[in-house]
Amino acid sequence: MKSYSDTYKQAGVDVTAGYKAVELMKEHVARTMTSSVLTGLGGFGGLYELDTAGMTHPVLVSGTDGVGTKLKIAFLMDKHDTVGIDCVAMCVNDIICCGAKPQFFLDYVAVGKNYPEKVAQIVSGVAEGCVQAGCALVGGETAEMPGFYPAEEYDLAGFAVGLVDKAKILDRETQVPGDVLIALPSSGVHSNGFSLVRKIFNVEKADLSTYVEKLGGTLGETLLTPTKIYVKPMCALFEEVTVKSVAHITGGGFYENMPRAIKDGLSAKIKKSDVRVLPIFELIQQMGKIPERDMYNTFNMGVGMMVCVAKEDAEKALEVLRANGEPDAYLLGELAESGEGVILE
Repeated sequence: MKSYSDTYKQAGVDVTAGYKAVELMKEHVARTMTSSVLTGLGGFGGLYELDTAGMTHPVLVSGTDGVGTKLKIAFLMDKHDTVGIDCVAMCVNDIICCGAKPQFFLDYVAVGKNYPEKVAQIVSGVAEGCVQAGCALVGGETAEMPGFYPAEEYDLAGFAVGLVDKAKILDRETQVPGDVLIALPSSGVHSNGFSLVRKIFNVEKADLSTYVEKLGGTLGETLLTPTKIYVKPMCALFEEVTVKSVAHITGGGFYENMPRAIKDGLSAKIKKSDVRVLPIFELIQQMGKIPERDMYNTFNMGVGMMVCVAKEDAEKALEVLRANGEPDAYLLGELAESGEGVILE
């Protein structure tokens, strides 16, 4: 007998909608499967066989995050197939800051009402993110929570696990003055600072479909642009160059994230004129009349990831990154003895 409950449905939870959502998402999940995945959807846990060949001391690295209030843009635009990429990106981009390669991912979707087609769209984005990151989507959870979320809204979070040989964990203690910083451009606002963005543009009342010449697209499309996933170029770089540290530039911008990847006693010296600021950030600053320091302390400003290497390895690092999907990687400052944290000149 198939699972069904009229009483539960009257309370707002339709278990059959959940089953339909799972069926619809299976084709998307299948895109992420690797030989290490031992189970399909529907079990109580996702089984994953780690390949530790060639490793002396394997270490697991975990990361978890959500999409935040960027989801409000997806609700307003009724477009749900890209926010899953953001969810994966926010987790796997953190993991590679340790030198690890993501292995598998799990998602959590909480909805006010389970519309199977919408849930499948959300998961299609998660699957696309996993494909970009080279990791498997081994499971997840869809929770229908009437009365807790509005019927048309949802929340999305995820969890990723990566693997690195202990001897290859990135160590910022190897840094010395003169080491070079390399910027990997962002695709836009990514998935941070949207409470401020929403306030500045008054998105609930704004026409998100209007073309904005400065942006080369509509405001809605620009804000909903998925977070860039840096896994494949960074893993290629780890194979070719000794990377000393990596910073994922998320909420807190330059001032909060870069110091996390810099040895105590050193500072990152960066010329503001060298930062390739994206038009969306110029528009945000102009519309919101936001002080420059607050911009660099809130947003990525066009730099999604910062990589630190020895000066003599800089050209090789740029060559590898440009050959592996980051053609616009560029030099952005260096480490210095004076001061601590970030010095923007």
